[in-house]
Order: sequence, then structure tokens, then C-alpha cells
Amino acid sequence: MPVVRGLGLGALSALCFSLAAHAGPLVVIDPGHGGSQDGAAAESGLLEKNVALALAKKLKAALEKELSATAVLTRERDSLVHLSDRVAWANRQKPDLFISLHANSMPTQRQRKVIEGIETYFLSAHASHEDARKVAARENAEIPQAKKAQNNDTLAFILADLQRSEAHADSSRLAYMVHEQLIAATKAVDRGVQQAPFFVLMGLDAPAILVEVGFISHPGEGARLADEAYQDTLAKAVALGVKNFFQTVEKRDGRPAR
Repeated sequence: MPVVRGLGLGALSALCFSLAAHAGPLVVIDPGHGGSQDGAAAESGLLEKNVALALAKKLKAALEKELSATAVLTRERDSLVHLSDRVAWANRQKPDLFISLHANSMPTQRQRKVIEGIETYFLSAHASHEDARKVAARENAEIPQAKKAQNNDTLAFILADLQRSEAHADSSRLAYMVHEQLIAATKAVDRGVQQAPFFVLMGLDAPAILVEVGFISHPGEGARLADEAYQDTLAKAVALGVKNFFQTVEKRDGRPAR
């Protein structure tokens, strides 16, 4: 063990705590929306931004317990954090992976009554199908117009680079492993692993996924998303998928993630 010189007892303790805190993998959890951006809403008044934050805090606890991971949130409270700021902040943390949490919604009364289920996404230049494109469009709607214009200029370059990268390939692996555990644990309608051009997944230097944990607009699923026990089930399922992913990467690379 290296000798650390010139540190008092308090500073040395702080250093040891810092090293211990980052001994496991570092995961950035992104609770979607926040502040003036409510996201989707249920007829009951339940808001996507609140579900995402509650679930993010539970996921943080599950990752720390099950993986001895260090988990940090892009927002810790009901505050507005722009999508571009989330990406920039996440990259500064140098995480091993990034997970963005959201709840889905349908626009018409008929659709809201019948459409439910879980979808897990990773980044692609092209959406898997029209529904996936609409989900990405809704989640990207918070980007300021100036940012959208700038993003359009560089979108092709960013996506081409991501599609060549190992991080992008691992994003696909992570999405499938997390989605498998979510469906097994919740028995929710399986809407599959999909691809779409989500702004919050662009430019990240680590494997990144976006999870739509259910349709807040559906009467039954919306009620489940408000239930703390169900949120616990979701969080533990995501954590198990992450654990399986890290075990796979460790076997492949011959070393732990961090």
C-alpha cells in the first residue's frame, strides 16, 4: 500500500473515505424532468418527475447495497436540470455507466386506457419504429431551441462515433440485461428493448440506457408506479440487471469495472 505523507489524521480519514466510496463501479442515475418540467402525468395527478426521482433514490440504495457501487444522481430534488447539463455533468464524473429513468404516456383517452408496459432504450441515430420515435421526441422536447439547432449540426458526427465505440455496444448489452430483470420481476407487459435518438444519451463516455418504467397514463400501471413497494421492485430489478452486466464485462475484460 502506498504511504501518504503530509496529511493530518482528519485529512487522511477523508482520503480513505473517498477511496472506499469509489472502490466499486460508479453509476450516474438520471431522474427524468424536474422543476418546471413535469414530464408525463396521470389522471390522479401523479407526475413523471416525482416518480423518476423516487425511483432514482431507491435505485441508488439498491446499487450501493447489492454491488457496493457508488451511485450519484443528476438531481437530488425537484429542480430543473437541462438535458445538456446532465450529459456534461455525468461525463465529468467519469462513470462506469449511466441510467436515465422515465415514465411513459399515451396522448388519447382510448390509448391511455389500454397501453401499458416497460420499454428500455439505448442510443441510435434511427428509432426502432414510430412509437419509439415519438417517445424520444417527447423526452427531447425540453431541449431549448438553440440547443436543438446546435445538436442537429453535430448529431450525425456524434452518433457515427458512438456506433463505432465499445460504449455503444455495451449500452445494448446493458439494456437487454436490465430489461430482462425488469420484466421478470414485475410481470409487466414486455414492450421490448428499443433504439431511439435520445438527447440525454448522446455524447456520454460510458454505456448508457434510458428506461421507461411503465405508462403513468394507464390507470393500473400508473397506480403501481405510485406504490413504494412496486418502486422497490423496479429498483432491485434494475440493480440486478446492472450487476449481471458488470459480471459479464468483468469476465470479458478480466478486471472489475473500477
